[in-house]
Amino acid sequence: MFKGSIVALITPFKNNKMDEDKYISLIHHHIKNGTKGVVPAGTTGESPTLNHDEHKKVIEIAVNECKGKIPVIAGTGSNSTDEALELSKHAEKSGADGLLIVTPYYNKPTQEGLYQHYKFINDNVGIPIIIYNIPPRSVVDMSVDTMARLFELKNIAGVKDATADLNRVDQQLKKMGPDFIQLSGEDATALEFNKRGGVGCISVTANVATKLCSEFQETSLLKNDSKAIEKAKNLNNKLMPLHKALFIESNPSPVKYAASLLNLSSEDVRLPLVRLTQKTKDEVKKALKFADLL
Repeated sequence: MFKGSIVALITPFKNNKMDEDKYISLIHHHIKNGTKGVVPAGTTGESPTLNHDEHKKVIEIAVNECKGKIPVIAGTGSNSTDEALELSKHAEKSGADGLLIVTPYYNKPTQEGLYQHYKFINDNVGIPIIIYNIPPRSVVDMSVDTMARLFELKNIAGVKDATADLNRVDQQLKKMGPDFIQLSGEDATALEFNKRGGVGCISVTANVATKLCSEFQETSLLKNDSKAIEKAKNLNNKLMPLHKALFIESNPSPVKYAASLLNLSSEDVRLPLVRLTQKTKDEVKKALKFADLL
């Protein structure tokens, strides 16, 4: 169910409030342009500054608008296990197809603490859980051994890997086998990630290069088709400046600016994030032009 180009959805704002009309329009844009799944209320959706009502609402709207056409993997992580469980139960009740749960940040749990955190949520929900391992943001790094222990549980289905270590794909494939879903958390390394055994990407760039990212993922996963792989390489080269430009400043400020240029969202972000500097705006605009999106 979870493969290909899956978008880490931005949350459009207007006057510091969620812009529901733009959000709904954005979801239908993805359904129309080949996106294979949506992740509401993740990092790119500014979950740290969504209040609980907003957090739940973005998930509910995504489920209602996708209507089973493409899966919804709800971002329900927290550094409080009880809070993560509450959000996860709500997402399940709302009809989400899966949960994306980030490793607890700031409180720096041990490997056993990580295991017990996910096990507690696993034992109290009934839909698939994707572990989100992103040491640069959460400080902790879940080991392959801990991940393997978790994969023995009924609902642990895979990982969104944002470790920036491609060798982890090989290690995880060897330890857990091909049934463990490996999704890249980094657009720039997605080609090599898939080559090593990954099956898709939870993508920031897909917010603005929706069709290109969808085509790239589809072709990169046809590993025995030399023409498809060559097309994937060409698409990757076309997208690479954009992948890089969207992370010059803190995500999602760059991708929201890019979305504003394409009339998909305003560029508004919530404090402590701020709008882009002019220098970065110029780089984002240049990358969009390189990808023939402007």
